[in-house]
Amino acid sequence: MIRVMLIDDEEDALDLLSILLGQMGDVAVAGRYMNPIQALEELEATRDAPVDAVFLDIQMPGMKGMEAARRIRDMYPGMLIVFTTAYAEHAVEAFEIQSIDYLLKPFTLERLRISVDRVQQSRFVPAAQDRQSASSDPVVRSMGGFQIAMPGEANKSLIWKTRKEKELCAFLIHYEGEAVDTATIIEALWPGHDLSKAKTYLYTCLSYLRKSLAEHHIGIHIRKANQGFMAVLNERVVDAIALEQLLQDVFVEAEMDETAYDKIKRMYRGDYMEACDYGWAAERQLAIKASYARALRKWCDWFQGRNNLRLAMDSLQTLLSLVPESESDGRELIRLLLETGNRHEAHRVLQQLEQAVQIQLGAELEEETLRLIRHMQDMDERRVR
Repeated sequence: MIRVMLIDDEEDALDLLSILLGQMGDVAVAGRYMNPIQALEELEATRDAPVDAVFLDIQMPGMKGMEAARRIRDMYPGMLIVFTTAYAEHAVEAFEIQSIDYLLKPFTLERLRISVDRVQQSRFVPAAQDRQSASSDPVVRSMGGFQIAMPGEANKSLIWKTRKEKELCAFLIHYEGEAVDTATIIEALWPGHDLSKAKTYLYTCLSYLRKSLAEHHIGIHIRKANQGFMAVLNERVVDAIALEQLLQDVFVEAEMDETAYDKIKRMYRGDYMEACDYGWAAERQLAIKASYARALRKWCDWFQGRNNLRLAMDSLQTLLSLVPESESDGRELIRLLLETGNRHEAHRVLQQLEQAVQIQLGAELEEETLRLIRHMQDMDERRVR
């Protein structure tokens, strides 16, 4: 049973809404108020047992519905709010306040049922229960693409309603809990668009995103902040943040750790936001990739210092998969392969290195690489003799 509070300065409107909700059978009207201040006082007095949703008129004397909604948000950040109004021009502001629906009067029983269904799917969870469910937070996977794993279903990912809804979620998470102003979001996701249309696109995507996260009980909350929005979540569930911290540890720790090497290799499933074509992610993508490459070079030296040539070569092979045109890393791998007697693999690596330099860089091989080639040719000739 859903418990709702109704706030409207017109008694006839309250009566009609009560009758329609009563016809649904699974909704209980826990309170109805013509004075929004009295409604707020009641909500304040019932913090231990809040209603599931508030149906709130926008145009009211004394205190406007938008102001009442903001005060409700202060008391219950997760409270579900359904605006009821005869004026469509307040839709944008309603999205900013994170309403779950916007009912234009006069509305039908069928349209009201849609609102009630949305409330049912996104039932308000008190803070204590939020803390209890924190362990089921999803994993945000931004290495090798962008996905949000479903809570309790590690092999399933959130399905997005639109491509821009997904990008908006990725963009807000990219800023790691910092507020991003509306203008910055629009410039990143809808560059060159008419500002008015772009705002409408943004608020529509915000609405889709909030509903998607709420429907699947995903512990990521999109909040209005200052002149923009922010994603609130536990940073430990974002793979890129965890990976960046591990990479940073590689450069500050006095002693290297083979376990950390294996862990970081598993975490780097691909480049940051790989194949998503998000221009705003390019700088961080390059930074993480460069940091990983430096860590691999440090591990290579560490493994060689302990005569662990297998892992030294493994780190170089991983490194060349990131930067195939790196001649210095390629030469080092070829030398180790020759040292361990794996001539066939050494030739294969050399061939790949030549192709990468000539095709990707459009350049000639360095003199040191040419000397290594001549050395390998001499070795081959001696073997033939």
